[in-house]
Amino acid sequence: MLNVLVLCTGNSARSILGEVLINALGAGRLRAFSAGSHPVGQVNPGALDKLEREGHKLSGLESKSWDRFTGPGAPEIDIVITVCDNAAGESCPVWSGAPVTAHWGIPDPAGASEPGPAFDAAYAALRRRVNAMLAVPLEDFDARQRRDALERIHDSYTFAERG
Repeated sequence: MLNVLVLCTGNSARSILGEVLINALGAGRLRAFSAGSHPVGQVNPGALDKLEREGHKLSGLESKSWDRFTGPGAPEIDIVITVCDNAAGESCPVWSGAPVTAHWGIPDPAGASEPGPAFDAAYAALRRRVNAMLAVPLEDFDARQRRDALERIHDSYTFAERG
């Protein structure tokens, strides 16, 4: 099973959605965690509402620092996916396991004037990417092949969502 860490600055919305979707859709193949470089300390209510409306379990979700995933006792991470521009540009810690990193930019629903539709759009975008990720044999790929596959997923869906 591959461990995936989904990162965003605040770890309150997009990274939480990604964690839940990867765990739900990738059960048995992928195990996801989420974290932030500057966690806000609570999960955004809009994210919780969207996940609940989609039938996901909410127990155990928390906004946490990426420090939890470094050092002794941290789970070995195979893939790190950043979902916001801030986290993509930041200097990341040294992760256990030398993971592949990829960026899947998703517009931030947390600050939207109409959060309901914004969370719907973020959830849908992440779900498409997660399904595409599960359609490729990541377990059989080397690091370069994993990174290339994950970047292609971002590029193809970003173009489709904007076009």
